[in-house]
Amino acid sequence: MSKPIRFKHKKKRYVLPEPGTTPGFIYIDGNSLKPKITLYSFSTEAIDVVQLTSLRDIANKTKDKDFSYWVEIKGLNSVELFNVFSEELKIHKLVLEDITRTYHRPKFEEYDGYNFAISRMLRLGEDSALENQQVSFIQTKNVLYTFQETYEDCLDAVRNRLKEGKGNIRLGGTGYLMYALMDMIVDAYFSVLNQWSEDMDELEDRLLSRPDKSVMYETQLVKRNLISMRRVVWPERDKMNDILRTDSDLISEQTKMFIKDAYDHCVQLMDMVESMKEIASSNIDMYLSIISNRMNEIMKVLTIISSIFIPLTFIAGIYGMNFSKQDPVTGKIMPNNMPELYQAHGYEYTLLVMAFIALVQIIFFWRKGWFK
Repeated sequence: MSKPIRFKHKKKRYVLPEPGTTPGFIYIDGNSLKPKITLYSFSTEAIDVVQLTSLRDIANKTKDKDFSYWVEIKGLNSVELFNVFSEELKIHKLVLEDITRTYHRPKFEEYDGYNFAISRMLRLGEDSALENQQVSFIQTKNVLYTFQETYEDCLDAVRNRLKEGKGNIRLGGTGYLMYALMDMIVDAYFSVLNQWSEDMDELEDRLLSRPDKSVMYETQLVKRNLISMRRVVWPERDKMNDILRTDSDLISEQTKMFIKDAYDHCVQLMDMVESMKEIASSNIDMYLSIISNRMNEIMKVLTIISSIFIPLTFIAGIYGMNFSKQDPVTGKIMPNNMPELYQAHGYEYTLLVMAFIALVQIIFFWRKGWFK
């Protein structure tokens, strides 16, 4: 017997800006994590990984034109961090606001000297709860900055490829590295959908074998998670399309060839999400139909039983009125009263008549197919 699936829909509460807040206001959530900064310096021949405590003088650390750089920032609880981007790196405050307000949909924007992009990283955490986190990118000519809300992610495969120098990841510069990270995020969507697909198969087996309320509730949770993913995949596809159409010199034509593949993955994901959402809806409808049919079967059995006993109750009710033919005290004959009340073997005859009526009804219902 299969066990019930235990998973949740983890809904994150975002703090929205007050109406009238100045555009470009950098919001630091008190519950956010302290930043961990990792600097990857890589070329076709070598790679160096350094942990940084601050981004001060980051321009001097990334000035070697023979290297490309990836500055990975995990945790956003630092005013100094964003002051460096605003004052030293001249990043627009609207971009920094979008980084700190971690509820934005995927998008791609071009600025003077750099590109800005947002992706949504979906992962299954504890209890198979869906975690939806924002990953932001600032791409310059030779430096890629990434911003994450938490320390955990699904990007280890890209880090390993970068350290081992496999493929084009060290050759394509920051544009290809940004694509590789986005593609890894999109590929993680397939893992999530595959897990949900297995869950739905198990739910469908339970639905056909022993449907109960938990099947409907868990299917509804899957459907709700699919709607959350749909809200991510559609703008992710639009973002990939914007990157393909950009004239920015920071995105090479070779990188755009790989972006086309990521775009195709987004289209495939959209098809999978829509198909699974329809299956979830049909499973809920099937559950309601099964319950309705079960109720109809119960009502049919009760109707048959009632139909059999109604004439029997009618007969028992008539002979339970006790209107005697003769007054037992005075001996006076009562006209038009029950002559059968004192008839010999009347009890047996009445039972036989009732049994005959019940048997005739059972044969009639059987021929009508009510017992199938």
